[in-house]
Amino acid sequence: MQSTIPFHRRLVHAAAAACALAACAGAQASSWPDKPVVLVVPYSAGGPTDVVARLLAIPMGQVLGQSVLVENTVGAGGTIAPARVAKAKADGYTILIHHMGMATAPALYKKLPYDPLKDFEYIGQVLDVPMTLLSRKDFPASNFAELLDYVRKNQDKVSLANAGVGAVSQLCGMLFMHQAGVKLTTIPYKGAGPAMNDLMGGQVDLLCDQTTQTVPVIKDGQRAKVFGVTTPKRLSSLPNIPTLDEQGLKGFDVKVWHGMYAPKGTPREVLMAINKALNVAIKDENVKKRIAELSSDLVTPDKATPEGLRTHLQAEVARWDKVIKAAGVSAE
Repeated sequence: MQSTIPFHRRLVHAAAAACALAACAGAQASSWPDKPVVLVVPYSAGGPTDVVARLLAIPMGQVLGQSVLVENTVGAGGTIAPARVAKAKADGYTILIHHMGMATAPALYKKLPYDPLKDFEYIGQVLDVPMTLLSRKDFPASNFAELLDYVRKNQDKVSLANAGVGAVSQLCGMLFMHQAGVKLTTIPYKGAGPAMNDLMGGQVDLLCDQTTQTVPVIKDGQRAKVFGVTTPKRLSSLPNIPTLDEQGLKGFDVKVWHGMYAPKGTPREVLMAINKALNVAIKDENVKKRIAELSSDLVTPDKATPEGLRTHLQAEVARWDKVIKAAGVSAE
């Protein structure tokens, strides 16, 4: 049946309804959050990413006025958690913290159940964890120049450990081989701990791993040799250890950067509220102290932004795509 309401009145009613919907959406955003926020971690409790998440959760919760609950969703090389968050309701109550695996997964997995560049809103970068290149204590090289010379002449005899397919230690090792022009025997372990144990025990030759694990070994000076750090600048915690870049591998830069994400379509007001809480958290004195103890660096304010994370992720996806494909590595 045709409506008897004049056309101009129907337009008024439609406009009023649209305004009501917009007001409702605005009210929902302004009342956010009215329950705890879940921060999803792709790795097990006690690992580096989990430690960072739990450090940030307390001050972020204080800013938001609601608890931030850390939830570990492990498996499939760290891809289950992002897939879960990508499919979660875009209301800001389920967010993700992830390291550089967000950038490397597209090249490693042929059937990745999410697109890091399309399925998320970006909250901001969080921190960078440097890495170091180590060898067993009796490796036949005393400096980086000798190391390069030895591995280039003995490629088939040198073993390079990592914490498993997709692990940052594997990616660092791949970049080292790529820039050094060598192909070494890689040995994957089920975690960084076993890899480090075998390096110190002399069962493997080389390992590239995070400072959260290697600094105590380096400072001990008795269980392994260190040949360089993987960041462009020397570390304040290891001021006498030169970078790989300054020793000849120009442009070598690997650090375990972390970012925070939300499902695509999360309201901007909510994203900015989370971003504000993140920025307060990375300035928290206890957080800064604990991160420094881990020989890691919280990002500068310009990086702890949606645009800062978006730009960095795009660049990292392109960079690691070339490295991983050149190495012929796949997680499937």
